[in-house]
Amino acid sequence: TRRFLASGAGFPDADRDEALAFFEDALATGMLDDHRYTMAAKLGTSEGYDAGRMAATMSEFTVAKLLADAGLDFEPEVELDSGHALDFRVRDRGTGALVEVTRPLPPARRDRANTPAQAVRETAGAKRDDQLDAHPGATLFVDCSSFDDAEWAAVATGRPAVGHEPTVVFRARPGGRIEGYRHGDLPFPLGGAVAWVGE
Repeated sequence: TRRFLASGAGFPDADRDEALAFFEDALATGMLDDHRYTMAAKLGTSEGYDAGRMAATMSEFTVAKLLADAGLDFEPEVELDSGHALDFRVRDRGTGALVEVTRPLPPARRDRANTPAQAVRETAGAKRDDQLDAHPGATLFVDCSSFDDAEWAAVATGRPAVGHEPTVVFRARPGGRIEGYRHGDLPFPLGGAVAWVGE
């Protein structure tokens, strides 16, 4: 975990202090105080060092920050009768809306997807064929925070759909800014937590 955090915690151009400040600022709000063990345990699910899996875990912390910044009440790691566990349940206005999070590797680190848009579509497709097939009403968050500036610009300009709605595709920066776009109507308001591109 220390090695991963020292490498920038999944941000492509951040040092240890910048990455830690991003997550420490989010955690200092107390948004996950009641779920500390659940969230911390997610970082220890590999036998060896797996930066991709750890970055994917940090995406859940980032989405928690996004939901908290939007003023939403949520519960992480929701066990469902389908046998699946989805990443969050948003308890806003009694909706109980489900959220699943995924994080594509940038194209340079993938075996097949050689464009940013293809990386987004393929990663979302894996969720669509699994958790989202059982829970088609869930909101999918696709975290592109591992993409560099050029890769994110290509995604933000093209705004590729992923075959599921509602979906939020976003990129967080170490300074706290989150940009993104959406397809479909979200079941809860995100307010100013995301700077929407192309709207």
